[in-house]
Amino acid sequence: HQADSADIADALAAAARRNARAIFSSDRKAAQLLERLAFVRHHLPEKGFPEMDDDTLGEILARSCAGKRSLQQVKELDLAGLLLGELDWKLARELDELAPEYIQVPSGSRIRLEYSGEKQPTLSVRLQEIFSWQQTPRIAGGRVPLVLELLGPNFRPVQVTSDLASFWRTTYFQVRKDLRVRYPKHSWPEDPLTASPEAKGRRARN
Repeated sequence: HQADSADIADALAAAARRNARAIFSSDRKAAQLLERLAFVRHHLPEKGFPEMDDDTLGEILARSCAGKRSLQQVKELDLAGLLLGELDWKLARELDELAPEYIQVPSGSRIRLEYSGEKQPTLSVRLQEIFSWQQTPRIAGGRVPLVLELLGPNFRPVQVTSDLASFWRTTYFQVRKDLRVRYPKHSWPEDPLTASPEAKGRRARN
């Protein structure tokens, strides 16, 4: 039986190596973690974050095959946890500082950033939640501005920008004119920089 178990573990490890990238990518938390790691490696190479190439991912999974009897059991592991296990505590902490998973906006909401490797991450946020924000937030130690996908009250994008200061000075007034009529219960201040931000579901007070 032990020979059987060893054979199963070997076969499973080989399959895990071949499919490692796909297995990690099919798990939302692990996939975003890989994107964040690719982002910091590109923008902050001096920090020494490990490269998660296919061989490395294969090794990480192969080490986790002991005692498992199917690829499905491997897929059910805490895959994001396995990736984090490759970082020492200092790098893990730096990852959260340099490429945070969430960002707090002026309304108090914590909103998840969407990472896509080397590109600037996107923050999709309702316009009312960011009144009073003067400038586009930057991450990676101030090197990279976020892409802000600004949403109307219906959660549809009304503008995409990396230059929030310019948006408030120019495009905001056109957006305000268009949407005030359709969404009169929401706040459309003349001066968005001094207005109070409003969290999800809260409407302008009469």
